[in-house]
Amino acid sequence: MKKVFSVIFISFLLILSACSSPKSGSPIEDFNYTDQDGNSFGLKDLKGKVWVSDFVFTNCTTVCPPMTMNMSELQKKVKEKGLDDVHFVSFSVDPEIDTPEVLKDYGESFEADFSRWHFLTGYSQEEIENYAPKNFKTVVKKPRDDDQVIHGVSFYLFNKEGELIGEYPGDKEVPFKQIIKDIKASL
Repeated sequence: MKKVFSVIFISFLLILSACSSPKSGSPIEDFNYTDQDGNSFGLKDLKGKVWVSDFVFTNCTTVCPPMTMNMSELQKKVKEKGLDDVHFVSFSVDPEIDTPEVLKDYGESFEADFSRWHFLTGYSQEEIENYAPKNFKTVVKKPRDDDQVIHGVSFYLFNKEGELIGEYPGDKEVPFKQIIKDIKASL
């Protein structure tokens, strides 16, 4: 019975998050966390840059590996197009497990260029569970009896002013051409 309730509750949260998209042109709250190298990294470091973000965790058994592979593919395509000032930010939704060292190993396994792709941790579970819905209109929830964190699967594009200007599927059927087009339009 408890398991059935959990499945219904999780389904409800995912449907709710799908019905509510972040408003285009919305700035997000300032943040300052820790990257895969143990360095402080925040919104101030992205000032004047176009950037793409997502939410993942390293021991994910479902959507995170394809999402991270797709972000890696996007990073390669951006580099091939000579779009040098585009950055990528992956927020961990399981910060207690995802230490900087764990995130570095994870990023390396997907050929991340750490000069432009930042894997963030250094906050509490409660903080990311509040930050994601408030700023990205997406759910992040770690169930008490499961090691798999519930989270959205979108990629989010931000302009140089730190305003959200696009949201795209990140797990499958990623519209790479549209994202590249939108990135070029915002440079």
